[in-house]
Amino acid sequence: MIRRRGTVQREDRREGLGKGGTGLLAQLRRPPGGRDARIMLLAQLVDRTGTGVWGASCVLFFTFVAGLDGRQLGLLLGAAGVAGIAGSPLAGHLAARFPARALLIGCHLLRLAAIGALLVFTRFEVLLLLVALTSLGDRAAKMLEMLFATRAAGERRGTYQALSRSVANAGYAAGAGLAAIGLAVGTREAYQVLILGNALSFVLAAALVWRTREQRPEPGGAEEGARTPGADRRGAASPWRDRGYLRFVLLDIPLCLDDSILGVGLPLWLIGHTDAPHAVVPAFLVINTVLVVALQMTVSARVRGPVRAAGAARLYGLALLGCCVLLAVTPERGAWAASAALLAAAVLATAAELLRSVSSWELAVSLAPQEARASYLGVAGMSQSIQKSAGPVLLTGAVMVAGSAGWLVLGAAVAGVSVAQRHCALRRLEALRSAEAAGSGPAGSRATKGGGRDPAPVS
Repeated sequence: MIRRRGTVQREDRREGLGKGGTGLLAQLRRPPGGRDARIMLLAQLVDRTGTGVWGASCVLFFTFVAGLDGRQLGLLLGAAGVAGIAGSPLAGHLAARFPARALLIGCHLLRLAAIGALLVFTRFEVLLLLVALTSLGDRAAKMLEMLFATRAAGERRGTYQALSRSVANAGYAAGAGLAAIGLAVGTREAYQVLILGNALSFVLAAALVWRTREQRPEPGGAEEGARTPGADRRGAASPWRDRGYLRFVLLDIPLCLDDSILGVGLPLWLIGHTDAPHAVVPAFLVINTVLVVALQMTVSARVRGPVRAAGAARLYGLALLGCCVLLAVTPERGAWAASAALLAAAVLATAAELLRSVSSWELAVSLAPQEARASYLGVAGMSQSIQKSAGPVLLTGAVMVAGSAGWLVLGAAVAGVSVAQRHCALRRLEALRSAEAAGSGPAGSRATKGGGRDPAPVS
């Protein structure tokens, strides 16, 4: 059913006012999904705080406490990246067969055991396994949280995603602040306290998830065990045989590069190619955290539904292109000018992140058939994991080696991919709508209101 824009805006306004307001704090008190969503958001806050503690201290722990050299540290982080890639599709595969709530609790307990073992074992081979298990559980947990949101929040999943992003960034920032206290002490015991703090976060997060109820799939979905038209068709329930969806996931990988640019590209470019003071580097994280917490709800409200999400993918490319252009023209001499350019680039990278976090997630849900949504979202989650592994290598091994030209080529390439992503997403959405309109055939079976319909693969 097509509704006029004014009608949609009035309905959204009534929904927000009826729930006590549309601001961040009001939405956190009454999030989409009710009590269970509120508990899950609290669990995410606790989890991300612990993750922030570990993320800010792990490299120093492995270097100064475990005594690893640069080569071993690189292998350790590489193993974590590879394990993370496997975590999301594995969780999606299991979530199609077992309760997602129990699996999420299992992920927290797996990370608890792995991170706690770091207090006992220091051999490199054992550390390699423990870090891989931690990364596997981390990516699997994020995918299961995403599945929870699609089931609990329904059509308001965009609002829930914005709340989740704001909570996560607040948690990371709080965790980094707590880690700074331990790092200032710098003793072995201080690092052990930080590890215990991270372990405690997993215990609390698992306890909170235990208090939620299992979220059921949308009525009529095959995840409930019901057979639907088209579910028996070859490849209907497998994202690995759905070329259209795999194309979306493949194109989504470079549309996650803002993460590596902000965390790796900007600091290394500042240090190696400008006169900007090193004290500017922490400002990148501050800018990112503040803008995400302040603006994620606003961006989410403007990117509602799969069609607007596809348009936001193109805007992502433009924002990242602007960021890369600024880096390319950042002057090598002059601390003030370089600092201003780099801080502006950080703002554009954060703008890209705001767009990506909404568009990528909305399209991942909307382009997936309802009957196999868990396994499809598991495959979609691979894009961020692959980028986290390949992005830093791309930036350090190719882009920054080429200098300013490298940044220009990267920005143009990502902008081109974003246009292709928008085109492919709209084409798939149109095919899904046509299949629904056909009605009587297998391709025209049940649909989700956001545009994620058709259990059969659509290219």
